[in-house]
Amino acid sequence: MRILAVSDLESERLYDYYQPGRLRGYDLIIACGDLKMEYLEFLVTMADCPLFYVHGNHDDGYRREPEGCVCIDDKLVCYRGVRIVGLGGSYRYREGKYMYTERQMKHRVHKLMPSIWAHRGFDILVTHAPARHLNDYDTLPHRGFECFNRLMDKYRPKLFIHGHIHRNYSYKIPQKCCYKDTTVINAFEYCSTEIKTK
Repeated sequence: MRILAVSDLESERLYDYYQPGRLRGYDLIIACGDLKMEYLEFLVTMADCPLFYVHGNHDDGYRREPEGCVCIDDKLVCYRGVRIVGLGGSYRYREGKYMYTERQMKHRVHKLMPSIWAHRGFDILVTHAPARHLNDYDTLPHRGFECFNRLMDKYRPKLFIHGHIHRNYSYKIPQKCCYKDTTVINAFEYCSTEIKTK
C-alpha cells in the first residue's frame, strides 16, 4: 500500500502548482494535522483514494469535517487489512481544543485499548505530536508524549506517522528514522511511504 503523509504546511507542489496525475498511484492519504480544510478537500478530490486525518493543535477553527475526509481521532480503523490508530493534538502549553497533558493523552490511549485488543494490535500509529525524545524538544509546545513510546514498545507497529515538528526548524530533523521495529515518519509538508498489506 502506497501512502502519502501530509502535515503542517500546505505543499505548493501538491496544491498551488498541482499537475493532473500527481496524486495517482496512492492508496491512502494520511494527514497529521494543522492543515486547512480546503487543502484536505483538494487532496481527496484529486486523489483516487481515501484521506484519513487527525487534528493538530491549530485546528480549533474547523467548522465541520472536511468534505470527503475521515477523522480517525480516538479510533482504530481498518483499511485494506491495515489497522490504523489515530491520536491527534499536541502537548498542552496553553488553552486549546486539541492540546493535552501527558495524563490526558494517556487516558485517550487507555480508552482505545479494547479496540486495540480486539484487533490484536495495530500497524500504523498516526498522531500530530511526536513521541517523547523522538524528534521532539524539551519546550512544552514541541514536547512529545511518553505514552506513544509505550504504545510502540508494546505493539511494535510498522509505521509511526506524526507532524508538528517542522523540518525547517533545523537541518538535523530527519524525515524518516527508526524506533526499534517501527519506521518513524515526520510528515511535515509531505512524505511518501509504503506498507505491506496482508
